[in-house]
Amino acid sequence: MILDHAARLFRQRGYAETSVRDIATVCGMKTASLYYHFASKEEIVIEVLNTGVATVSEESRRRVDRLGPHAAPAERVQAAISAHLHALREQDDYTGANIRIFGHVPPHVRAATMHSREQYEQWRRDVLADAAARGAIRPDTDLAHLRLLLLGAMNWSVEWHKPRPGKCVGSIACSLTTLALRGVFVEGSEPQRRPRHTKIGKPKPWKPSPP
Repeated sequence: MILDHAARLFRQRGYAETSVRDIATVCGMKTASLYYHFASKEEIVIEVLNTGVATVSEESRRRVDRLGPHAAPAERVQAAISAHLHALREQDDYTGANIRIFGHVPPHVRAATMHSREQYEQWRRDVLADAAARGAIRPDTDLAHLRLLLLGAMNWSVEWHKPRPGKCVGSIACSLTTLALRGVFVEGSEPQRRPRHTKIGKPKPWKPSPP
């Protein structure tokens, strides 16, 4: 119960604006009584953040595993995206608190949650690497950039997505999968690639014009 109330406050108010006293108040207990369960605000935050990551990770793995090992790569990627969005949008306050406060907590708090986050990140790397190995992703694609691009789009959907007919979580997942695996430009219309490094010669010294 304490963590449920804390997660909701962190999601609504943020990290700095939520105190141990605030959490104790909504729990209907005295601050001293809350310290019997948790030694500090940071300890509460760590539990909230780890629970949020676990929620997203378990939902994503469950949906992808449900497809079976022979599912098409695009189906697996879409299932992973849909599960992440579903956990963010339709489940609980823990995932929302993660998005809201992770960048604002002290470094030692972030460090205490990195193991669970890295495990989930590695699983997402594996899903994209499998899709690339099976030929569903262009070989010149930077998978790290693709993963971060998708993660940013999914996490920020809590800000820009307003539920309305035809724009449910499933439709967003389908759209993001299409953008990620197919792109938006029709074949032959992509901009020409420029070389990464262009040599620039030294400027010539200025000479006065002859009279």
